[in-house]
Amino acid sequence: MKEKLKQFLAERQKLRVSDAGLTPSAVVMPIFLRDGEYHIIFTKRSHRVKVHKGEISFPGGAYEEEDETLLNTALRECDEEIGLGANAIEVVGELDDFPTIGSDYVISPYVAFVSWPYQVKLDPWEVDSIIEVPIAALLNRNGVTEETELWRDNPVTTFSYRYEGEIISGASARILRQFLDIWTKLGG
Repeated sequence: MKEKLKQFLAERQKLRVSDAGLTPSAVVMPIFLRDGEYHIIFTKRSHRVKVHKGEISFPGGAYEEEDETLLNTALRECDEEIGLGANAIEVVGELDDFPTIGSDYVISPYVAFVSWPYQVKLDPWEVDSIIEVPIAALLNRNGVTEETELWRDNPVTTFSYRYEGEIISGASARILRQFLDIWTKLGG
């Protein structure tokens, strides 16, 4: 599946969002295979961070000049937040850019694979815990809700995914939705 996904992401045209009013940021969507089932690693953000307190998200954060590229931002943040450095993950491609609603970021998501078992080291200031969610559970439509919100006077479809008492919503859920659509298309 990794190779099919890598090829698909390399051949598709990524939708880029360029807006001076939005802060560039990047995330890593880490995927691993355990016992024949693919899982995605999410973080539960602490209540000490500036924005998105307590939310379920992908490891990532805001671009810094030293990063030079958004991929470097994603890799730096993944390492800082959960201890998965560039040598521990294999980036296979990018999804579309997604603006956040309400916090004025634009997120560039990178899809990556991690070998199981993996070692993490959480930054307790930013991350309360890791949540491993089987992709099959995310594909179960019973755990998904869909709504419409306004962003800059335009309707935006938003999603919420529920898994074992946790809710994945906001930009993370919109990123996840695009990924799951691609995953399904590829026969995952």
